Amino acid sequence: MKVHNLLSPEMIMPNVEADDGIGLLKEMVTYLKDRKKISKDKDLLTKLLAREKLGSTAIGGEVAIPHCKMKGLKKPIVLLAVSRKGIDFSALDKKPTRIFFLIISCPDNPSLNLQILAAIAHLIRKAKNLKKKILEAESGNQMLDIIREEEEQLHD
Repeated sequence: MKVHNLLSPEMIMPNVEADDGIGLLKEMVTYLKDRKKISKDKDLLTKLLAREKLGSTAIGGEVAIPHCKMKGLKKPIVLLAVSRKGIDFSALDKKPTRIFFLIISCPDNPSLNLQILAAIAHLIRKAKNLKKKILEAESGNQMLDIIREEEEQLHD
């Protein structure tokens, strides 16, 4: 599974405005609702906040992978959001988080959710310059191209 196949330029927020974790999750949920990717925005936000209460989805190194399951999805939703200034997302390394991969999947297919999480974690771990390049990119198109290029290099 390749991360770039799960994304599109429309599903990349290259410059979020939020100053904190709750604000970021609200901004991402509103973005999805405005693009008609979801209809139950309050339900989604509640699920994401509940997941964060279990433990932060910030994996360190400026990256977080907030995720939850929601009934009624035909296919998983993956959204990439970038905070230029960084947000305190309760990362274990105590550093601000700048890159957020939001995953919303259907509870009927838990293995798919794990595959997506694993693909993102693998990409972040193996592609040494990925974070720097994403943060230097100016548009969703550029970010998607960077992810595609990094994945292709990993699989060569």
